[in-house]
Amino acid sequence: MGTDTVRDEAAEEAAGRRREQRGWYFYDWACSVYSTSVLTVFLGPYLTSVAEEAADADGFVHPLGIPVRAGSFFAYSVSLSVIVAVLVMPLVGAAADRTGRKKPLLGAAAYVGATATACMFFLDGDRYLLGGLLLIVANAAQSVSMMLYNSYLPQIAPAEERDAVSSRGWAFGYAAGALVLVVNLVLYTAHDSFGLSEGMAVRICLASAGLWWGAFTLVPLRRLRDRRAAEEETEEGVTKEPTSPGLRQLAATVRDMRRHPLTLSFLLAYLVYNDGIQTVISQASVYGSEELGLGQSTLIGAILLVQVLAVAGALAMGRLARVYGAKRTILGSLVAWTVTLAAGYFLPAGAPVWFFVLAAGIGLVLGGSQALSRSLFSHLVPPGKEAEYFSAYEMSDRGMSWLGPLLFGITYQLTGSYRDAIISLVAFFVLGFALLARVPVGRAIRDAGNPVPERI
Repeated sequence: MGTDTVRDEAAEEAAGRRREQRGWYFYDWACSVYSTSVLTVFLGPYLTSVAEEAADADGFVHPLGIPVRAGSFFAYSVSLSVIVAVLVMPLVGAAADRTGRKKPLLGAAAYVGATATACMFFLDGDRYLLGGLLLIVANAAQSVSMMLYNSYLPQIAPAEERDAVSSRGWAFGYAAGALVLVVNLVLYTAHDSFGLSEGMAVRICLASAGLWWGAFTLVPLRRLRDRRAAEEETEEGVTKEPTSPGLRQLAATVRDMRRHPLTLSFLLAYLVYNDGIQTVISQASVYGSEELGLGQSTLIGAILLVQVLAVAGALAMGRLARVYGAKRTILGSLVAWTVTLAAGYFLPAGAPVWFFVLAAGIGLVLGGSQALSRSLFSHLVPPGKEAEYFSAYEMSDRGMSWLGPLLFGITYQLTGSYRDAIISLVAFFVLGFALLARVPVGRAIRDAGNPVPERI
């Protein structure tokens, strides 16, 4: 009877874990629509047009009295939102770790972001300041919520299930992004048939992403469970609160990384070229609409193509890594990124076919370069410090990802050319290539205390 009881308890625990995992998937389903429809497709071109409506005769707007070229306003807003997120994430992370109450904090961050996104419906006329404020709030809230969401993974999945569970979460996100983009494409291209202006159709698409985000967040909030914060026992036998994962923990992890300088060198290289990747993703729609004169339907179709080919590219580059090693494959992808951006500089205006070719090039290297970078970094993490190092990886990633949009915005402000702005991003891939090429990854893996794979 004792054995049956243990077996029943194990089965009940497994069933509860699967229920939590299914709920966890749905947060990616909920918030990925914001990343795809709002940040990548609609908001950049639309907020830029609103800023241009408010601009003076020289093409400048003046938030807080500061002269800003209207075409740079979106990029600057993205940069500021990332800075806000980096300042807020350690505070929220520390509170979640200290109290063990992640779910209320996840809910608060999600609904702040969803509400800000839904309020983008009121972004019309010359309300560019409202648009910038809503973007900063929504983007920072999404970053905070994703940090909390990711921190659930070790709790809801044992080590042997974690890769599969994480992959399913990404799949849910890609599926939601593609599904809503198709609906957005129908609404936008046929807005006259629905009795809507083009601007109203865009505002509905923006607001609907917020409603989607808020509605489907109910699923993980119902199924995820809070755990009591773990207590550590001191040498005197007295318990103490767990170490904060905020700024102090980040600083402690960086100090530990100094004992593994080659791991730190790889992380620096990744942060540089990944910043370029993230900036291309966030600014490509602005380049397509403002410099190439392409319509929203073309941009939406291009983003759909990128999403589909990113999956195929990741699988293909995974096969290449098995033959040539992850480092060489990543270096090859950085060359491909550089060639793609150079080709983008010469794209003729009003030629959607060539923009789709550019999107195909981005899609084929996007998924693989990020996936292989993450897997290569996992080999450089000392055993027993996986969560700690990946926490610093995420925090540092957020901290660096404002430089690309800032360079893009400054270049446009100084030159007035989006072609110059997009080609300036080549610097991130060239510098990232040089930094990664100098890292002896085999020695770095051995120094971290891990076995060196046959191909790396």
